[in-house]
Amino acid sequence: MRRLTHFPCAGKTLAATLDEAPGTTGLLIVSGGNEIRIGAHRGMAELAATIGAAGHPVFRYDRRGIGDSSGENNGFESTAQDISEAAAAFRHEAPHITRIVAFGNCDAASALILFHAQAPIDALILTNPWTIEPSADGNDLPPAAAIRSRYLEKLKSPRELLRLLTGGVNIRKLISGLAKASVKQSQPPTSLPARLATSLAAAKVPVTILLAERDNTALAFADHWKNTAFAPARSTATLTTCPTDSHSFARPADKAWLTERVIDILSK
Repeated sequence: MRRLTHFPCAGKTLAATLDEAPGTTGLLIVSGGNEIRIGAHRGMAELAATIGAAGHPVFRYDRRGIGDSSGENNGFESTAQDISEAAAAFRHEAPHITRIVAFGNCDAASALILFHAQAPIDALILTNPWTIEPSADGNDLPPAAAIRSRYLEKLKSPRELLRLLTGGVNIRKLISGLAKASVKQSQPPTSLPARLATSLAAAKVPVTILLAERDNTALAFADHWKNTAFAPARSTATLTTCPTDSHSFARPADKAWLTERVIDILSK
């Protein structure tokens, strides 16, 4: 059964949805970006229904300033209290649960990395964590890792090579992209990737990272994942990739892949 509820957070009221089930391990879904709790393409609502039918309760909510929740939307880095209060509300609404696994996609995954230790959460499932910060020069090119991947695919294509030779490619854009792809950016300790690395290294709960193999956000994270700063996390977290470019795992095969892994973690 699915029912609506709400809970307080910093003097505001947050709307939530509980898919009830008898299992003692529950799934807390944190929506990414400015998405309401149903998720992109209703993906989170569908995932909740499937997980609930498999016997695990699922709790979703709108953070402050999003959807049916009151307050100001100040972005994912302001959501520490939202996550903590949501986890507490989940335990209140489903008092039989003994374990909470938190799930987040994109910047919700990054928020969980940064703030999970402040909440009663027992494990993390992180899909396509957000590591991309605004460029100082306002350049809106994709992440360097995505550019490298794109040009590698193009160089494998005879058709694309012909376009290059016959003037069908914007040379200025090509040079700009290659320049960005070739520069290895140093990460100051205050950068988002550096803070994510520090938080993952300190994590005291099991961490599973699931990446959409050809998604730009996932490619950027995978590029950072190879850096020395993430070495401690690489020794403890589990990382798996899905052969898709869908950031929200929207295609039927992608949904099935994601659901299978979520249920497996909940069942442990």
